[in-house]
Amino acid sequence: MTQKKVLMICLGNICRSPMAETIFQNTIEKAGVTETWSVESAAIGWWDVGRSPDRRAIKTLKKYGLDSKHIARQITKEDFEEFDYIFGMDKANMEDLSKLKPEGSKAKCLMLGDFGLDINDRIIEDPYYHNGDALFEKCFEQCEKACDAFLKEAMAGNV
Repeated sequence: MTQKKVLMICLGNICRSPMAETIFQNTIEKAGVTETWSVESAAIGWWDVGRSPDRRAIKTLKKYGLDSKHIARQITKEDFEEFDYIFGMDKANMEDLSKLKPEGSKAKCLMLGDFGLDINDRIIEDPYYHNGDALFEKCFEQCEKACDAFLKEAMAGNV
């Protein structure tokens, strides 16, 4: 059976995308489909390569019983051939992915918030520059809903 591969993308790969990666990993584990689905995450930019997720992202994941050992990396041209789905978190991510994607590559570039979230709440805002944990909590909730909705749609053959 062919494995479907998902890549979560955000600007620096230390907040939203490693949270989304961890949440989607949990989603596929709960659904019992780890044999047929896998997930990783990466950054648009280079400046956080080699770093662990932001402490607030780790704290939020732990609150829900999840853990991330992720180390930030930057997206590569090869990722567009290796992965079936590449998810951006906001419009700027999607614009960057559109510029980076080689012509004819196989990956579908989609915005994660387009799955399961209200139209006015589909942008998963970067929580990095905000004080406190509130935006990390919102990011977690958005990613959890979106990951669940995407997997259901994909498994039904709708994506």
